[in-house]
Formats: sequence, structure tokens, C-alpha cells
Amino acid sequence: MSKDLICVLGPTASGKTKYAVKLAYETNGEIISADSRQVYKFMDIGTGKDLDEYNYNGINIPYHLIDIVEPGSKYNIFQYQIDFHRVLQEINERGKQPILCGGSGLYIEAATRGYSLPKVPPNPALRAELELLSNRQLIKKLEQLKPLHNTTDTDSRKRLIRALEIALSGDTNVQEYLPVPTSFIGISVSREERIKRIDKRLKERLEGGMIEEVKSLLARGIPAEDLIYYGLEYKFVTLYITGELSYNQMHKLLQTAIHRFAKRQMTWFRRMERQGIKIDWREPI
Repeated sequence: MSKDLICVLGPTASGKTKYAVKLAYETNGEIISADSRQVYKFMDIGTGKDLDEYNYNGINIPYHLIDIVEPGSKYNIFQYQIDFHRVLQEINERGKQPILCGGSGLYIEAATRGYSLPKVPPNPALRAELELLSNRQLIKKLEQLKPLHNTTDTDSRKRLIRALEIALSGDTNVQEYLPVPTSFIGISVSREERIKRIDKRLKERLEGGMIEEVKSLLARGIPAEDLIYYGLEYKFVTLYITGELSYNQMHKLLQTAIHRFAKRQMTWFRRMERQGIKIDWREPI
């Protein structure tokens, strides 16, 4: 019999991986990553894989959806949904406890809530055209193409344009999954503690080889603009390496960007709660 999924979520640097690993040790579990960047090989320090954490009391805890695609490629949520459900089934067939762990709210919701996603590639020309329209014009255009049963397509300009991109494509190849029974555990730290942890971890990563990691990715032939696409650490460190930022500028901008990112993560989790998802908030271990 398959076991209900446990999801351990939290903002960056909250200690969710450490918590999930201990939980997996105690429940004979395996961990599925819910991180949009840890899927990439050779992008270890900047994505915070911390693979040494997947060992508890000398036992290696199995993990999945980490290091599965080449850097420079564009992995997307459509592919993640496919990979998640494949891995979930495999863990259930082994009789193990599946534990989803990560801070990407969109990936967590796509995995657990049964999102129906069409496989429509980005259309830059169409996006540029739609960017010229106001939000009201975009909503009206979308209403003419499909019934709006909820507001998820219109709660941000980015989602609105993506919804139009999908609707205008005429793509009927939609993968549908049922919601996955899930218990949500949130790792909670105060704002002050979160800032302190982020700053400490960033310092350790910069001193521990993150700049060298980005240089090695560039040496592999990955264009600077592709690395910038991956955001946060890769964006600002690349701009430093290419001479567009000084070290101090890079450090300050990156620090600010990570703090804002963590705040957005918490905003997403609070929105999940407002929509009726119960999150059991716990202290880090």
C-alpha cells in the first residue's frame, strides 16, 4: 500500500533538507527534491545541494530529482511533473516513505495539487506582442479564448501572458494528475534568524568555491547569458566574472536578492495556507 506523501518546505537557509533527512531516516523514507535548479548537474554550490547532508548516523538517505539534466538546458515544470510522479510511484513500489523537500512553491504545488499542464514552449515573439497590452486587455483577450474558472491565470502579469501563450497555441496535449494526499511540514525561522543564516551561508559559499564553480561552467562552453538565466547566485557571480560588477557590488546585490527571494517564498507558503492547505510549522533541528 502506498503511503501518503510528506512535504517538508521552507524558505532558503531554513534547514529543511536537514529536517527531511532526519525524517527519512526515522520513517525509512526517500527524498524527492522540489527545487527548480538542483536538477542541473555541476551546479552544486550555487543551488545549495549540500549533498553531504543526505547522510544521517552513517546511513545514506536516497534522494531523487537532483543532478538529472545538463547545465545550459531549460528544464521546466511540465517535465518536473512527469519526473515527480514517476519517482513517487517507484518509491511507493519499494514500500518506502516518500518525502518531498524544497522551497519552490510552484514545484511543490504542481507535484501535490494535480495541476494540469500543457507542454507549450515559450514563444518570445508572441510574448513581446502581449507585453504591449495592459492587464485588462490581456484578461479580456484570455476570456475570449477560454472560460476563467479561477483567478490563478490572472493573479500576475507573468502568469497572464503564459496563460494566453498556452491558449493561443491550441495545444491539447495536457497531462493531468490527481492531487496527491500530502502532509505539509514547514520549517520556520524568525526573519532575523533567516537573514543571519542567509548571510552566513552566502559568505561560506563565496569562500568555498562558488565563483570557481561558475568559472568552470563558463569553461564548459555554457554562455554567460544562459547562466544569468538561472538567477540569483549564477546571475550575479557571472556578472562579476565578466567584469560588469565589482566583488563588493556582486556580494551586496546577491545578498539583497536572496533575502527578497526568501521573503517571496514565505509569501507563497502563506498563500497556500489561505487557500486551505494546512502547514504544520516547526522549528529547525
